[in-house]
Amino acid sequence: MPTGAWEDLERPPLRQAALRAALTSGPQAWRSVDVVTETGSTNADLLERARAGEPAGAVLVADSQNQGRGRLGRVWSVPPRSALTFSVLVRPTAPVETWSWLNLVSGIAVTDALIRVCGLPATLKWPNDVLLPAGVANGYAGDRLKVAGILSEVVGDAVVIGIGLNVSQSTDELPVPTATSLGLAGSATTDRDTVLRAVLRALAGRLAEFEQEGVAGLAATYRERCSTIGLDVRADLPGGISRTGLADGVDDNGRLLLRLADGSSQALSAGDVVHIRNPETA
Repeated sequence: MPTGAWEDLERPPLRQAALRAALTSGPQAWRSVDVVTETGSTNADLLERARAGEPAGAVLVADSQNQGRGRLGRVWSVPPRSALTFSVLVRPTAPVETWSWLNLVSGIAVTDALIRVCGLPATLKWPNDVLLPAGVANGYAGDRLKVAGILSEVVGDAVVIGIGLNVSQSTDELPVPTATSLGLAGSATTDRDTVLRAVLRALAGRLAEFEQEGVAGLAATYRERCSTIGLDVRADLPGGISRTGLADGVDDNGRLLLRLADGSSQALSAGDVVHIRNPETA
C-alpha cells in the first residue's frame, strides 16, 4: 500500500534525481537543485544560504510550503503537492538600479512556460502576478484570475526570487475566488515535474538575456504580455494611500505609469494593483 507522500497518487512528490539530471546541465543549467518534503518558506531558506555565501544558481523546491511569503508580508499555504513552490538564488552582475526588473523578468519566464508547455494564454498583472482567463464555467466570464505570484528579495549582492504556481487545486482549495490553477484552466499538463522544468529553463534563459542584453527587449515583451496596461486600476500604495486611474504603460525602470483623473501622470514603483471591471462588460 502507498504510504506518506505516495498516498495521493494524483499528487505524487517531485523527483529530485530526475530534476537534477535535467536542470543542472545544458545551455540553461542551474548549479544545484534541491527538493525538500516540507519547509516554511523556500525564500527564507535561500536567503539564509545567500547570507552564508551560497553561490549563484541554486534552486530550492518544496513539495509543501506552510509559511509562504507574498507581498506586504502576507503568509499563505496550499495543500501538499498541489502547487509548485520554489525559489532561485542569483547574484546579478547587471547594474543594481535595474534589479527591480527581476520580478518582471521572472513573470515573463513563467508566461513563456505556460504558453509553450501548458497551452495557456498567460498574461501578467503588474508587478508580480501571472494571470489566466477564468472561463465562463468558473463564473467569472471576461475576467482573468491569478495562477502564480512572484516575490524577489535582496540580501547583499544576492537576489532570491520566489515563485508560487497553482497546479492541481480544485476551486474549494483555492484561498480566494480571484485565484485559479492550471488544472481548472484546462492546462495541457498538470505534471509538476514537467511544468517545473519548463519554468526553470525559461527563467534561466530570460535571466541570461537580462544580464547580457539589458532590459530593452525584455521591456517590450513585458508590455506585450501585461494585461494591466490599458485598464482602469486602483493602486494601493505603501502608507495606506490609494490612486485610481488608467494604467498607461510600464516605463524602462519597470514602473507602472498611471494617468489620473485630472490628466496628470504618476509612475509607481511599488503597490498592489486591482483591475477595475467595467460594469458594462461584466
